[in-house]
Amino acid sequence: MRKLPALLVVAALLPALAACSASPREEYPSGDASSVVTASGDFGAQPVVDMPTPVIAHETQVSVLIDGDGEVLSDGQPVLIEATILNGGTGEVLQQSGYAGERSGVLLTVGSNALPPVTEALKGVTVGSRIVVVGTAADTHGGQAVPDSGVAAEDSFVYVVDVLDAFLPKADGATRAGENGDPTVVLAPNGRPGITIPKADAPEDLVTSVLKQGDGDVVKDGDYAVLHYTGVTWADNKVFDSSWDRDQAAVMQLTAGSVVDGFHQGLVGQKVGSQVLLVIPPSLGYGDQASDTIPAGSTLVFVVDILGIAG
Repeated sequence: MRKLPALLVVAALLPALAACSASPREEYPSGDASSVVTASGDFGAQPVVDMPTPVIAHETQVSVLIDGDGEVLSDGQPVLIEATILNGGTGEVLQQSGYAGERSGVLLTVGSNALPPVTEALKGVTVGSRIVVVGTAADTHGGQAVPDSGVAAEDSFVYVVDVLDAFLPKADGATRAGENGDPTVVLAPNGRPGITIPKADAPEDLVTSVLKQGDGDVVKDGDYAVLHYTGVTWADNKVFDSSWDRDQAAVMQLTAGSVVDGFHQGLVGQKVGSQVLLVIPPSLGYGDQASDTIPAGSTLVFVVDILGIAG
């Protein structure tokens, strides 16, 4: 794939249809609904879920089945999970992630609206945990019946979630001064970049400038990198794509031909935790071909945060 907006290679988002210890966070207590759900099987493997039916929650409830010993998850942090979604009214499995080992999983952002109420329930959970989340009908499917899936208006959803890994919420490397003549970058508190293009002709060669120098693992050719990024065109300074707009980091395999050449060349060899400014000439971008909202012959400018390596 040479089209950058096709992002999630390792992990695709699940649609929004989509004996226990204490709750991971006070806002979502463990209760009668979540505590009756059990899930056997190895962590990271497809679980066998057992529960009486119906399981009904009038507020979100969370129970911990396996208490992991990894880092504690915080708001805005990308996480890799495996998940099974069940209809609390019937016990039927509605959807599951891949459970396929190293290259499997679903990338979510803690606290985002991608898979409510799971993303909220992940706050305060530790990597390596398996949790049960029981969400209300209103929170999980809007309280609307979905006849094709056998979901009644009043059915709660039950989620069994294994937290496989977590990544940086934003680049955390040491700040470095930019080069004269490069686009300027200003960061919001959450790390989102604003980019200003100088009033000058675009450079003819690839520009790679490290704005923050990370000290994590080196990104190698073929790695699945977890990234936050914003891309603009040099000619009009318009954003054509941004993971920040989606509140969702991306996973890209950095190989020749899977992303545009300048993106591949500029990021391979960088370290996790770095923020990298890339100015990509048309010859290393889309050339004389237009791509969605990107005109033919465009010089592309990216600010990329390298958050981790998946798998």
